[in-house]
Amino acid sequence: MKIYQLLLTIFVSVIFACCGYGQEYKNTIALARIVDGDTLIVINLPTVYITGTMIFKNKREAKKYSRLVYNVKKAYPYAYLAGLKLEEYNEILSVVSDKKDRKKILKQAEKELLDEYGDELKKLTFSQGKILLKLVDRQSGNTSYELVADLRGKLSAFFWQSLARIFSYNLKVHYDPEGEDKEIEQIVQLIEQGEI
Repeated sequence: MKIYQLLLTIFVSVIFACCGYGQEYKNTIALARIVDGDTLIVINLPTVYITGTMIFKNKREAKKYSRLVYNVKKAYPYAYLAGLKLEEYNEILSVVSDKKDRKKILKQAEKELLDEYGDELKKLTFSQGKILLKLVDRQSGNTSYELVADLRGKLSAFFWQSLARIFSYNLKVHYDPEGEDKEIEQIVQLIEQGEI
């Protein structure tokens, strides 16, 4: 038995010596952490989402999901843009302390956004509009009502909320990725990964 262990050790050593012969080793720097006397390399890996094939009970359910995918794909770019623009305007407004100047900047920003995206947003369907309100909350962390109240004032937010309620919208709607909006969250993650 010992002879087999010795032969196996020699064989493995020769294989590793032959395979490693002639290779150049480059000096690399890696993050490491020492845990109980052992040095462990620390590597940050990207988040991976594992999704399975959707199984539907019937064609109607498959069609409904397909429509939801279409609507989220239409609304998501605007919500993403809204998040970016909000960060940009918050940076600008954090420097300005005068109320008149803030109001002037906000009016200019509103005009620019309406000129650039107003026609496209008017083309969104009712369902896409509802999804957009939820996705704005997802991107910014604030409901549309809170954003209007912060940027334009509570009276303006109340007015827009009242108008929205007439058309069955709700600016105070929250995004719930674990509950009601679970399918929307899955679709958004697939969009962000470039899968759809």
